[in-house]
Amino acid sequence: MSALSLAVRDSSTMLRRNLLHARRYPSLTLNLLLTPVMLLLLFVYVFGDVMSAGIGDGGGGRSEYIAYLVPGILLLTIGGTTIGSAVSVATDMTEGIIARFRTMAIHRGSVLIGHVVGSVLQCVMSVVLVGAVAVAIGFRATDATALEWIAALGLLALFALALTWIAVGMGLSSPNAEAASNNAMPLIFLPLISSAFVPVEAMPGWFQPIAEYQPFTPAIETLRGLLLGSEIGHNGWLAVGWCLGLAALGYFWSTSLFNRDPK
Repeated sequence: MSALSLAVRDSSTMLRRNLLHARRYPSLTLNLLLTPVMLLLLFVYVFGDVMSAGIGDGGGGRSEYIAYLVPGILLLTIGGTTIGSAVSVATDMTEGIIARFRTMAIHRGSVLIGHVVGSVLQCVMSVVLVGAVAVAIGFRATDATALEWIAALGLLALFALALTWIAVGMGLSSPNAEAASNNAMPLIFLPLISSAFVPVEAMPGWFQPIAEYQPFTPAIETLRGLLLGSEIGHNGWLAVGWCLGLAALGYFWSTSLFNRDPK
C-alpha cells in the first residue's frame, strides 16, 4: 500500500474508534449539548421580551430576538462540543494508549486526524440538534437562498475545524482530563462576551473592542447575514481569516506537541 493509502486507512480506523467512544460514553457530549439548549430557552423565554428592546427598532418582541440569538447559539454549540475533544485527547495521553500506538506500525498523524474529524462530525450533529430546537421554538430563515444555506453550513464546519485543532492542542498540553476541560473553557466563555446576545454597540464603550476583535463576533455576524439577510460587510472575510488562522495555529501547535518524545 502507498503511504497515502496507509494514512487514509489508519485515520479511518482512529475515526471509528473516537465515534465508538462518543457512542459508548455519551454523558460528556450530552452535558456539553445541554448548555447551549438551556441558554437558548433561557434567553428566549425568560429574557426575550426585555432583550428584544435593544434589537432593531425594539418592536419585534420575542420572535425578533430568537432570530438574532440563534446564530450565536449555534457557534457557542461548536465551542462547547470541542471541549469534549480536549478532554478525549488528554485522556488518551494520560492513560497510556498513545504510548501503545507509538510502538505500532500505524500512521503517526492518524491519531490526531481521527480526533479532529470525529469532533467536527459531532459538532455538525450538535448544531443540527440545537438548530432543530431553535426551529421548534420559532426560528425561521425563510429569506436565505440555497447558496446562502450552503455558505452558512460551510462556515459552521470551518469554524468547527478551527476550534477543534485548538482544543486538541489544549488537550495535548494538559496534564489530565480535568485540566483539559478547564483550559478549554474559553471556547464557551468567548461567545458570551461577543455579539451573540446583544449588539456590540449596546455594550459599554471600553468593552466594545473586546467583543468586536475576537473570532466569534465576525463569524456570528456573517452567519446572521447569510441566514437573516443583514449586512455582512467585512465580517465575512474576518470570519474566514480567523478560521484559517486558528486552524493553522492549532494544527502546528498540536502536531509539535504530539511529535515530542515522551518524557
